[in-house]
Amino acid sequence: MLPEEFYKRMKQLLGEEAEDFFHSYQEARAYGLRYNPFKFSSRQEFEQNISKLADWELVPVPWCTEGYYYKPPAQPGKHPWHEAGAYYIQEPSAMSAAELLGAQPGEKILDLCAAPGGKTTQIAGKMKGQGLLVSNEYYPNRAKILSQNVERMGIANTVVLNESTEHLRKGFSGFFDRILVDAPCSGEGMFRKDPGAAEEWSAENVEMCAGRQQEILSHAAEMLRPGGVLVYATCTFSPQENEGCLAWFLAHYPEYSLQKVEIAEQYFSPGRPEWAVNGTYPEAEIQKDKLCAAYRLWPHKLRGEGHFAAKMVKKGMENKNSEGMRYQEKNRKGRTGRNARIEEAVQLFRDFEERALQGALQERLKGKFTLFCDQLYLIPEEMPDLKGWKVLRAGLHLGVCKKNRFEPSHALALYLNPEQAKQTVEIQAEEALKYLHGETIFYDTEQKGWVLVCMEGVPLGWGKSANGVVKNHYPKGLRMLCG
Repeated sequence: MLPEEFYKRMKQLLGEEAEDFFHSYQEARAYGLRYNPFKFSSRQEFEQNISKLADWELVPVPWCTEGYYYKPPAQPGKHPWHEAGAYYIQEPSAMSAAELLGAQPGEKILDLCAAPGGKTTQIAGKMKGQGLLVSNEYYPNRAKILSQNVERMGIANTVVLNESTEHLRKGFSGFFDRILVDAPCSGEGMFRKDPGAAEEWSAENVEMCAGRQQEILSHAAEMLRPGGVLVYATCTFSPQENEGCLAWFLAHYPEYSLQKVEIAEQYFSPGRPEWAVNGTYPEAEIQKDKLCAAYRLWPHKLRGEGHFAAKMVKKGMENKNSEGMRYQEKNRKGRTGRNARIEEAVQLFRDFEERALQGALQERLKGKFTLFCDQLYLIPEEMPDLKGWKVLRAGLHLGVCKKNRFEPSHALALYLNPEQAKQTVEIQAEEALKYLHGETIFYDTEQKGWVLVCMEGVPLGWGKSANGVVKNHYPKGLRMLCG
């Protein structure tokens, strides 16, 4: 199962510990999920609600506030609540990086290598819908999956981009408060989860990944404001991609320093700087005392597949006149007016809002309206001009303008809470599966108009009621995912 060269390297590095490490590959892998804090306010609320619907044996992940282990027979990916964004399925050790980042409401945050969206959705939950989260993925197909997961989790303050890190750094110099670099790596921590990763592994690929990681980190360093936080993470064990890469970065960017994190100190193992001290990484000798503040998650020491993470802080105080702030203000200045098409679309939305929603959306969610063809979006107000960027999701997709009427989006349904809609219909699990397949709902109501279809208080999507029938408006493109 394990590549021979990888086996030899880990045996040499781990010494007496190697036997336990290799034995972990014979054990069952760890499965995990995180509940969505936009849908549930606490562990207790989530546990009480899920216990009504499913007999799952859930055990808390100690280093993640919203995380749980589950056993494979539970199959949470096939439950209707998965499609409703009630939780996100994520490998437990992968939950560590976003915890180290320490995102706060109101900040400007960048998830630089974000697909498929686990860490983005985790960060968004901690931001509580306030501030700006830019979630970027270089590969187009993966960026689409990222955008879908952002929508599914009901996130409103995220802009999904499909850009190179080189291009991003030119437009966001000194802009972000926090940046997460979950770097593309050789994937050694995926061997138990994905046997194909072991087949594709090679020493040459490890070296290639290390070079690419240095380039990505150098771009990230330029986008962080003084006083900001940068977290570097991988799902691999190689010293070249972990301590070696960090040693290179700290040597070339002395304004950055590693910082310990209390919860990580409690559950994770320290970095191993001695593994990087050799002729290939001369910087490691200088940085070796600092590299112990990085963290390794080993599959033989905790329930998880393995991870590496390090939290760094950029020295200095934030400069409000930085290049990044000038870029933002410059572009805002030229786009303060709304053209006639946007104003017309906004009015159609306001008409829908008055009929279907409780109160104005902007009273709860700050932002600026924009129009892509006939699609209306509410962009986080902190986001600079979108011109020149490859944008897959510009904040919250509100809906589409059709012949003087407004049709709400699926994203809006998943963003809302039931009390924010004037009409809701509660359905049970069996009916929910039918709804997700596109079937009509029979519901005794004399009211006509848009209805938020919910299951145990969690929205699944829209329906339109008339004469005791709720016409299904669950997106046709998603119905195939619910077979």
